[in-house]
Amino acid sequence: MTRILLIDDSAAMRAHMRAALVGAPQLGGSVEVAETASGFEALRVMHRGAYDAVVIDINLPDIDGLELIRFIRQSRHHRDVAILIVSAMSSARERERAFRLGAHAFVAKPFPPEALATAVQRALASSQLRLRVAT
Repeated sequence: MTRILLIDDSAAMRAHMRAALVGAPQLGGSVEVAETASGFEALRVMHRGAYDAVVIDINLPDIDGLELIRFIRQSRHHRDVAILIVSAMSSARERERAFRLGAHAFVAKPFPPEALATAVQRALASSQLRLRVAT
């Protein structure tokens, strides 16, 4: 079972992402999705359980998604989680900053559903490879 946390202040976008991930053949069809509308809420949810991947929008109402990456990477419990940024803000500067902070993938909005599922699959593989190399 792959556990994914979606972090976006738009309920419609979270529903779109959920539909793209649940049952996606790229993810083996066994996906559990949780959702939050803010970065601080995401941090609270993450402290209650482990996730394999988090999908983060850059524009959040409290802290921005890039700052959220920093918080996640500083946590000894979650620093190895696969992180994907999904954002309409997709300039080279945002992408570079996201990857420098520790994101595994960046998907520009709008996107076809299969693009998100494929990006999650690749981010999970990259995260697992990094863990194997580190140990």
